[in-house]
Amino acid sequence: MRFDVITLFPELFAPLLTSGVTRRAYESGAVEVKLWNPREFAEGNYRRVDDRSFGGGPGMVMMAEPLARCLEAIRADRAEPEGSRAPVVLFSPIGRALDHSSVTAWSVSSGAVLVCGRYEGLDQRFIDRYVDQQISLGDFVLSGGEIPAMALLDAVARLQPGVLNDEGSHQFDSFNPALDGLLDCPHYTRPEIWRGQGVPDTLLSGNHAHIDGWRREQRLLLTRQHRPELLDAARQAGSLTAADEAFLHRLTVKSSQQP
Repeated sequence: MRFDVITLFPELFAPLLTSGVTRRAYESGAVEVKLWNPREFAEGNYRRVDDRSFGGGPGMVMMAEPLARCLEAIRADRAEPEGSRAPVVLFSPIGRALDHSSVTAWSVSSGAVLVCGRYEGLDQRFIDRYVDQQISLGDFVLSGGEIPAMALLDAVARLQPGVLNDEGSHQFDSFNPALDGLLDCPHYTRPEIWRGQGVPDTLLSGNHAHIDGWRREQRLLLTRQHRPELLDAARQAGSLTAADEAFLHRLTVKSSQQP
């Protein structure tokens, strides 16, 4: 798959593409990333890419023409047929929040053109004409779209075969359908005693059935405490077993008995 990133700051992506286990996806070509600076497609000595907003107000707005020329160069480079062009994605507060299901879909796609806005945003005419989808990281504002773009690229890269040391690692991530969309359980490693704190006895028992049961209960407990809406979704999907419901009932009874 190929992702073309339109950004005024391509240098921000260097650590992402060359560090950590996910670099394997980029080095192998499983996830191809090309960076495009719209300033290279602007006119004049100063290669201006922004201007004041019509109607007044603070901040500057990215101009449509340099972005459009940059996108046209990308499409020419991709040499895609008219009817199968890669979608153009803008990172924006009005977009759908990026989640595990959308990341999974992107991980088996052919890629996209990712547009990283800056300043007060983009000229709306570029958005209306070219943007197919908008994505948000959440209900907060960043200085630009580079961090959301890197988040998407990293999440997609780690799902590619051969990227993680253990092929099954991502199957046990939080939000994964393999865990019924629940949060992951706590993890422990050596030493067995650290600053007076031990490891739960079950994890040292060697009884894998008991360990699996403990981990399932911990996932239910953490999800109930921190993301109860995920628990509701799992229940509505019919993913919770009778044992799960019995454990959750015991937690509810225990909570009601506490002063």
